[in-house]
Amino acid sequence: MNLITTATTAEEATRRADVAVLPVGSFEQHGDHLPLLTDTIVACAIAKAAAAAYDLMLLPPVTISCSQEHTGWPGSVSIRSSTLARIVTDVAESLRSSGVDRLVVVNGHGGNYVLSNVVQEANVGGRRMALYPRREDWETARRQAELDSSGHDDMHAGEIETSLLLHLCPELVHDSHRAADHRAERPDLLVVGMRGYTDTGVIGAPSLATASKGKAVLDSLTASFASTLAVLRDPAQH
Repeated sequence: MNLITTATTAEEATRRADVAVLPVGSFEQHGDHLPLLTDTIVACAIAKAAAAAYDLMLLPPVTISCSQEHTGWPGSVSIRSSTLARIVTDVAESLRSSGVDRLVVVNGHGGNYVLSNVVQEANVGGRRMALYPRREDWETARRQAELDSSGHDDMHAGEIETSLLLHLCPELVHDSHRAADHRAERPDLLVVGMRGYTDTGVIGAPSLATASKGKAVLDSLTASFASTLAVLRDPAQH
């Protein structure tokens, strides 16, 4: 599945999009059954589906972000939150210079807390930026896809992420997901990191994952994107 835009400058000139979509993923461990690039694959899939459905400008992904809670796992790489904030802000400023005044940041990694502040600050002088999916969008997708686990229990490399990858790129999902379930409360995650609560890197139930659930999740998120777009474009929406 091609998750990166191949548009030319002539095609973007013809499109005349007023909104761009920026996928932000991560490069971090997702247990032994999912690739390090999982969050980026998910963010790109959501962004690509939304851009196609609503005729928006699709940007290439930010592939490394704030994954400090996964420090120590082989392959996991992070950047500072201030670096991520600067990247997103710079992208938005650059877009405005070419006539695209609004940006939707599609975040595929829950640890990118700083993006909420970036979006808040960007909108002080007017509606210029949105963060998607929102918590309620994920909850709606879980309900419509009839997932068995809750968002709280299914934190990392569990049912929803494994389902999405089974739908998008099943060749990247290892069969070990069938026996990788692990549940844990994590009250001090910011202090002790993932190592404090899981030896495998999994917190969730990947054994419950199916490709059909992944498709339903993506379809739901594509539909829910419309409300975020409406609020960003229309000051009367709230």
